[in-house]
Amino acid sequence: MSSSPGTPAPAPGLLALYDEALPQVYGYLLPRCGNSALAEDLTAECFLAAVAALRKPDAPAPSVPWLIGVARHKLVDHWRGQEREERRLRLVSGDQPAADDPWDEQLDVLRAREALGRLGPHHRAALTLRYLDGLPVAEVAEHLGRTVHATEALLVRARQAFRRVYSGEEGPR
Repeated sequence: MSSSPGTPAPAPGLLALYDEALPQVYGYLLPRCGNSALAEDLTAECFLAAVAALRKPDAPAPSVPWLIGVARHKLVDHWRGQEREERRLRLVSGDQPAADDPWDEQLDVLRAREALGRLGPHHRAALTLRYLDGLPVAEVAEHLGRTVHATEALLVRARQAFRRVYSGEEGPR
């Protein structure tokens, strides 16, 4: 990688870390987005964002966990963009959001992943961050750019949507 005049070269630490981190970043993204082409694109975006971040004077030390955090942000950004597009489509079609309903049951993992993949990006993002990544609601809210109360409501709707898709009551949105 060469840099343009006046732009500092990316941190050598990232270049040294690249071979180790690439499969781990891709491995983090692939099961969460369920699409290899998208996981590849997001992995590339992650490393481009890392290079940009490391050019700043107060840059963090590059590490695999830091890159996974960058990947998480890229995935959330992708889901946000997808949600905005789907929200526009729902407004045009007149679809209403689902009412909340608690649901607690042991799930078949493969069927659960398929159901999660069929949810809208806003529901998928919230459920993934909360239950797969194990983040507390406050951190999920921060990643999604929402208040804690709005995130709690989103999680209730997401669980209900997941339940409908998982039980076969509803197809993909």
